[in-house]
Amino acid sequence: MWEYAPAPESTAVVKVRERYEHFIGGRFVGGGEPMAVHNPATAEQISEIPAAGPDVVDRAVNAARAAFGPWSARPASERAKVLYHIGRMLQERARELAVLETLDNGKPIAETRDVDLPLAAAHFLYYAGWADKLDYAFPGVSPSPLGVAAQVIPWNFPLLMAAWKIAPALACGNTVVLKPAETTPLSASVLAEICAEAGVPDGVVNIVHGDGDTGRALVSHPGIDKVAFTGSTEVGRQIQRTLAGTDVRLTLELGGKGANIVFEDAALDQAVEGIVNGIWFNQGQVCCAGSRLLVQESVAETVLDKLRDRLATLRVGDPLDKNTDVGAINSAAQLERIADYVRIGQAEGAQMHQLACDLPDKGWFFAPTIFTHVAQSHRIAQEEIFGPVLAVQTFRTPDEAVELANNTPYGLSAGVWSDKGSKVFEMTRRLRAGIVWGNTFNQFDPASPFGGYKESGFGREGGRHGLLPYLRLR
Repeated sequence: MWEYAPAPESTAVVKVRERYEHFIGGRFVGGGEPMAVHNPATAEQISEIPAAGPDVVDRAVNAARAAFGPWSARPASERAKVLYHIGRMLQERARELAVLETLDNGKPIAETRDVDLPLAAAHFLYYAGWADKLDYAFPGVSPSPLGVAAQVIPWNFPLLMAAWKIAPALACGNTVVLKPAETTPLSASVLAEICAEAGVPDGVVNIVHGDGDTGRALVSHPGIDKVAFTGSTEVGRQIQRTLAGTDVRLTLELGGKGANIVFEDAALDQAVEGIVNGIWFNQGQVCCAGSRLLVQESVAETVLDKLRDRLATLRVGDPLDKNTDVGAINSAAQLERIADYVRIGQAEGAQMHQLACDLPDKGWFFAPTIFTHVAQSHRIAQEEIFGPVLAVQTFRTPDEAVELANNTPYGLSAGVWSDKGSKVFEMTRRLRAGIVWGNTFNQFDPASPFGGYKESGFGREGGRHGLLPYLRLR
């Protein structure tokens, strides 16, 4: 293994404030008990936010309602200019935001710099292009905006998830109230500044901080017309029960247990890189992670040998170091959840192989882990761990691979590795997953729809399909 000298990114490019406020009606306002925000790499408090109560949520929804008429009446080409301006400003402030996101989330700077920021900007630029073409997106009908969208996002991709939610909503003429995760609220506040500077009218984008109580107050508010939620399946069920019997539109993007399927005719070295990217990208804290490896029995030993060798080269450590491959787990609670599942896997009889590395003394870190001898009934094969833990199973035939892959409550993602295009397409047709990658994994594009089946939710984000949840078609 190569020895790398430390290459830390400077934090001088960003000034983290002692306190971040809600953004309502074009202004930053207080309101609510303070909540600490920690740096996952050190476990130290770096800022704080107020927890919005029902009164603050009500104020934000009312501001969005008041702004809806003028914003939806604005010429679509003008809305497009505003979205384009946001995208360009994200590109201009990319280094600052990448550092802030790493400090707040714990993921490596190489990922925030090369994935999160470019994709966040790309979503605003992409939907800027659709804003004045909605009649072409849905020919034969008359599209109109829904109204006020309540949007709740998770902590694993804070800025990117905000872009996924806000960009299509604004392009269609809606106004929004966004609630970031309580552990990663900082980049959303900077996005609010960017929106104001880019010419977003007061009240069109509102941001309220807080925990689950704030989220419940927002999604149950009588003044909203649409809820978009990304997060856990359990919370998604609660939201669905809350909105049952109402006319509020709902899209849910929930958990996953993605199968990464490797056939004997695949380019195995390439497949191993895809496996690594599929499960250890963002410390495995990805809803569409390839957390189950299904490898054909005839090449299983070869693939596992290559995977163990590749695992030994991963560098775990300071997320701000440009050499780091695996950063910090987002919170102490999530770290304990991952550790619990590893203990469960061992108790179930699976065989564990873990990267031999020295974890930092401070912060929340977990070594990348592989489980072999995993049975389909094991909890580590069925339940979402949301961490750097891979469960490996083998198969003999394509039919068996499909049966294993689909035998899970989730249906968000999958990957297929083979040198035969016909096999890739046939497997794609049979897999019950919202997105299936062929000879790659975790590749995202704003023009491509994303979403799941079964307990992975419903509705699509991205592409032309991502416009539909924010429109009323007549």
